[in-house]
Amino acid sequence: DDFARHGVHGFVIHPRVGLPRDCGWMSPRLLAFMLTAIEEAARRGMKVILYDEGMYPSGSSSGQVAARWPELACRCLALHVAALPLPAGANVVMNAGDNKHLIVDRPVDAYIRGLHYIGEGPAEDEPPAGDILNARTAVAIIELVYGVFHQHFGKHFGSTILGIFTDEPNPLGKCREKGVFAGTTGILEHASRLLEYDFSAQLAKLWQTGGGAEHARDEWQRAIRLRLNETWYRPLSEWCEARGIALCGHPDRGDEIGAQRYFHIPGQDLVWRWVEPGKPTSIEGRESTQAKCSSSAMIHLGRRRNSNEFAGAYGEQTTFDEIRGLANWCLVRGVNLLIPHAFYYSIRGRRLHERPPQIGPHTPQWDTDEFRRFADACRRLCWINADSQHLCHIAILTHDDECPWPAAAALLTRQRDFNYIDPHTLLNDAVVDNDGISIGPMRYECLVIDGNVALPAVLVEKLRPMLLGKKVIRFDQKPTADHTIRAPTADALARMTDVGSPRLPQIKTDSEAIRLRWIAKHGVTYGLVFNESLKPARIHLSPNGLTWLNAETGDAEQSYGNDVELRPLELKVAKLVQAAGK
Repeated sequence: DDFARHGVHGFVIHPRVGLPRDCGWMSPRLLAFMLTAIEEAARRGMKVILYDEGMYPSGSSSGQVAARWPELACRCLALHVAALPLPAGANVVMNAGDNKHLIVDRPVDAYIRGLHYIGEGPAEDEPPAGDILNARTAVAIIELVYGVFHQHFGKHFGSTILGIFTDEPNPLGKCREKGVFAGTTGILEHASRLLEYDFSAQLAKLWQTGGGAEHARDEWQRAIRLRLNETWYRPLSEWCEARGIALCGHPDRGDEIGAQRYFHIPGQDLVWRWVEPGKPTSIEGRESTQAKCSSSAMIHLGRRRNSNEFAGAYGEQTTFDEIRGLANWCLVRGVNLLIPHAFYYSIRGRRLHERPPQIGPHTPQWDTDEFRRFADACRRLCWINADSQHLCHIAILTHDDECPWPAAAALLTRQRDFNYIDPHTLLNDAVVDNDGISIGPMRYECLVIDGNVALPAVLVEKLRPMLLGKKVIRFDQKPTADHTIRAPTADALARMTDVGSPRLPQIKTDSEAIRLRWIAKHGVTYGLVFNESLKPARIHLSPNGLTWLNAETGDAEQSYGNDVELRPLELKVAKLVQAAGK
């Protein structure tokens, strides 16, 4: 009732540390409480997302996997002194090449965060992590968790229950050991298959320095992520799809786009102050790409929604204005399902310090109408970003498992919007001709390649018409060795990508912190304009004919004319009566 009165019409049931022992993971008592919450949500027309772990990262069923099937406990690749007996459960993979060490796969000391405190102190249970690189583990999780959810709550699947959230699955869980790498029995053969070359000659380099060691570690991580797609994301995705619900959640890296194809609601998460609007991290670094990563995947995969679990562990110093700024940071990049984290209904006892309760019922704004206005604004902006046509003509090429940020930062600071496109999507789902790339509803007139992104032969062949048409631009100060054209500076990149529809309003500003997104929906074009700085900023939009909307009320505001000032971290909505088309 309290949530609904404050404009919060959905929630994730996330069991976290602080539960009593008699309310353990997947226990009858816990499931009964969950059923009560689901049925009360259904009665109010609210939505629920279930969570597949107790507590995180996913893949252990709070230790039940290893308890029932000890052979499915988390494993690793490690160096072992050849003269010593093998540890229990270890298998020799190969000689390390120095006549002193063997490379073995063996059980590893890895855990996940549990649901219960130990005694009266802050210590927590630490259940053993599962071996999620073994395909049998996903089968076990489906039996222990997903199938039990369906047994108890199946009548609400696809209506009240939107999906099941899998959270940061990591092949090493939370690992106490140093000098080990993700692995499982038979992983070298799988890695060689997935990388399409024999990796055995490179394996020992994982523990070395120089001589291509860094490249070998990058390749191993790529192989592990590809294997995780097979053993974790794909089977869970197929199970959810067969039962009319979405696989939700997010990978353990903010720029991992390849795994998003298995999510029915692609997602990422803003945590630990890795991104702070008004600071360089808002456009620089791996985590700065995550909102564009999930929204681009949504568009290209034909999904309706993409999510962000935002504001987790941002600290006691977090202000409500900062929370609003984080939401706007996501929304202007195309996110349309916001999952604020540390949104706890109870912070009794030690739970007060488990995570800073910086948003939700324990903020001062909850007892005023400010939170309700914020929630209403978020819902309206998510509506604009859902089931609509993104008006954008620039794509940035990614790696399979990494979204580059320098070119993205250059475009954002010049008010050029874009989407990320990964090689798999480009090769399998896109049509390329002399004038651009068509994929789903999108038409891209130019493709930007960051300086550190390679262009393999198969992509050169796919992009040949655009390469010949000089519409593939490499953002790099070094001379290009391929058929791309070079944009050495952010200004040059902005000029070379300024080929969009002249029917869209043009923006002028002296601020590099203005972000811009245009969307067409129901015959109306909407513009989201966000001031991502901690200082006021002015913009000029032309031509005339714009109406400004108040996202908190849904009403038209008084005319601001062409010149508008935005407060720090403020997002405004411009409306055009005539849609601009694709």
